[in-house]
Amino acid sequence: MTLPGIAALTGLTLMLLLAAMVAAWAVSLRRESIGFIDGLWPLAMTAAAATAFIVSEGDPVRNGLLLWLVTLWAVPQAWRRLTPQARAEAGARYARVEAARGASSGRSRARTRLWLFFLPQGAVAWLTALPVQLGQVSFAPPVGALGWTGAVLAVIGIALEGLGALRRPTHGDDEAQTPIGRWLGRPDRLGDLAVWWGLFLIAVETGPGRWSVIGPLFLTLVLVRWTAKENPRRLRDGG
Repeated sequence: MTLPGIAALTGLTLMLLLAAMVAAWAVSLRRESIGFIDGLWPLAMTAAAATAFIVSEGDPVRNGLLLWLVTLWAVPQAWRRLTPQARAEAGARYARVEAARGASSGRSRARTRLWLFFLPQGAVAWLTALPVQLGQVSFAPPVGALGWTGAVLAVIGIALEGLGALRRPTHGDDEAQTPIGRWLGRPDRLGDLAVWWGLFLIAVETGPGRWSVIGPLFLTLVLVRWTAKENPRRLRDGG
């Protein structure tokens, strides 16, 4: 795929994700709680991968690998985030932000939700999902040792995500107050990093895929920052 074609593909996925978030925002205006938004984030990344799979003409093995792995990661994520308890916890977080910004009236609340919650979620999903977009645009080379290593790493990450779903972090342990303890207490975050760096290793074997490093780098910086500032109150509030 040529550079203009790659630009058209990534522009298309960005517009689709933002349009989907605007539609979700319109639905949210009829709801008091918007906790469901957290479940849209992984699904949006799968949608970006599926769009690239349909539009691009890359290596079918690599493309299928990227699409299936991101789907295996995203579906359980969305399922867990859309449970009643998860929606309630997320809704409480968003409600506090709305209250802190004085978004009490219908119009100010609508603006806050669009510009602070929904559109940024779409943009972040698009940015993080660059490996599953740019990794699908080149037919050569075929998946090699680096790509299969990335696939194994992604599968390990998906397993860590499952472990994280079973183990809610606690803060009664001294271990949890150390940097290493914080990370070990959040296998879901370690899983996220493993999945997206694994997907990048699959994509990086292609020339365009190398530019997708910005996605896992961004995710790493965000998770490192959040984990470094982890505190019991945030965890009680849902993550």
